[in-house]
Amino acid sequence: MKATEATRSLPRRLGVGTATSVVVANMIGTGIFTLTGFMLGHVESGGLVLLAWVAGGLIALAGALSYAELATMMPHAGGEYVYLREVYGPLPAFLTGWTSFFVGFAAPIAATGMAFAAYLGKAGVVPNSRLGDKGIAVALVVLFTALHYTGLRWGARVQNLLTALKLVLLGGLIAAGFFAGSGSWAFLNHGSFWNAGRPAQLGVTLLLAMFAYSGWNAAAYIAEEVRDPARTLPRSLALGTVVVMALYLLFNLLLFYAVPAEGLRGVVTVGESAVKRLFSERAAAGFSLLVSLALLSSLSAYVLIGPRVYYAMARDGLFFRAAAHVHDRFQTPGYSIVAQGICAVALVLSGTFEDLVKYIGFALGVFPWMTIAGLFVLRRRAPNCARPYRVWGYPLVPLFYLGASAWILVVAFYNSPHTSLAAVVTVLAGIPVYWLTVGRKEQRS
Repeated sequence: MKATEATRSLPRRLGVGTATSVVVANMIGTGIFTLTGFMLGHVESGGLVLLAWVAGGLIALAGALSYAELATMMPHAGGEYVYLREVYGPLPAFLTGWTSFFVGFAAPIAATGMAFAAYLGKAGVVPNSRLGDKGIAVALVVLFTALHYTGLRWGARVQNLLTALKLVLLGGLIAAGFFAGSGSWAFLNHGSFWNAGRPAQLGVTLLLAMFAYSGWNAAAYIAEEVRDPARTLPRSLALGTVVVMALYLLFNLLLFYAVPAEGLRGVVTVGESAVKRLFSERAAAGFSLLVSLALLSSLSAYVLIGPRVYYAMARDGLFFRAAAHVHDRFQTPGYSIVAQGICAVALVLSGTFEDLVKYIGFALGVFPWMTIAGLFVLRRRAPNCARPYRVWGYPLVPLFYLGASAWILVVAFYNSPHTSLAAVVTVLAGIPVYWLTVGRKEQRS
C-alpha cells in the first residue's frame, strides 16, 4: 500500500442521499431478519415484542436527534470518539475507539456474514454447515474489505445500490404480504398474543432491539466526508432513523400476520418462515436469496464506517500511527480498513451468532450514553459555541435517551451477566493498553 507520510483530511464528497443510505444500511440488516424469534424466546409475548420494537425506535430517534447537534458542532471523522475526546479527554475517547474496533464494527461484520450464509443456505444455493457458513462469511469480509480499500466513489455507489435493493425487498415484501399473502389479522384478537409473558426479560429484549437499531448514529462517523454537514447530518440521521422504525414495525406486524408467535419463537430465519406461510416454499427460497443479498448492504456499511474511527484516533495520536495514513491513489484510510477486516475474520472463525449479538448490544450501549450525557456538559461549558443545529425538545429528548438506555443496560446485565461481563472486560482491557502506549506519550508531551 502506498500512503503519504503525512496524514490528510478526507475529501467531502457525500450528500444527503448517501449519508441517509449509510444510516439505513447500518440499521436494516441482521437484526430485523433474525431477532424477533430470540425476543419471543425471552418475553414469551408477541405484544411485548412489538412494544420492544416501538420503544427501541423511539430511543434510537432520540439518540439520532441528540447526535445531530454534536455532529454539526464537530463535523469530523470518528463519531463519538471525537465528542468524547472533547468532553472527557483522551482515555474515554481511546476506549470508544478500542471498543469500536472489536465490538462496534468487526463483530457486526462477522455476525452479518454469518447471517448471510444462513439465509443463503435456506435459499438452497449452498448447503448449511458450520464450516461452510464460516467460509462464506470470511470470503464476504475479504471481498468488501478490498472494495472499500480501493476507493470511496465505487464503495459509495455499491452502498447506495445495495441499500436500494434492501428497501425494495423489505417494502415489497410488506406490501405483497399484506395484500396478496395468505395471512390473518386474528392474532390481534388472541389473548395468547397479548399475554403478560415475562416482563422481567423486557430489558434483554430491548437490548436485542437496540442491536437491530444500532446504526442510528452512522452518518456521524463519516461527517468529515459529507458536503454541507450543517444541513446533511441532521437530515440524514433523523430521516434514516424514522424510515427504519416504520419498516421495522410493519415487518414485525407481517411476521405475526403470517405465523403465530409460538411458531416464530427461537427461529433465526424468521423472514423465511413468514414467506413460506404467506406464499409457498419456492417463494421462501427466493426471499432467502434476496435477504442474503440485502444483508450485503449492512456488511458494506460497517466496512465503510469503522475505519473512519480508527483513522480519526490515529490522526490524533490515540491509535497506531499507520491507521491515519490516507492512500495516495484511493484516498481511503487503507491500513485501518485492512486491520478491521482481519479482526472480523478472526471473530467469524471463533464466534457464534447469538452470543455475538448480545455481546455487541451491551458494549455498544455504553459510549453513546456517555456521548449524549456530554451534550449537557458542552451546553454548560461552551454555551456560545456555534451550533448549526440544536436538538429538538432539549433537554427532554436527550434525557429520555439517557434514562431508557441506562435501564436497558442495568436489566440486561442482571439477566445476561456472562455476555455483559465479556463486553465490560473488552472495554476495560483497553485501559492498560492506553497507559502502555498513548498515556506515556501524553505524559511526556
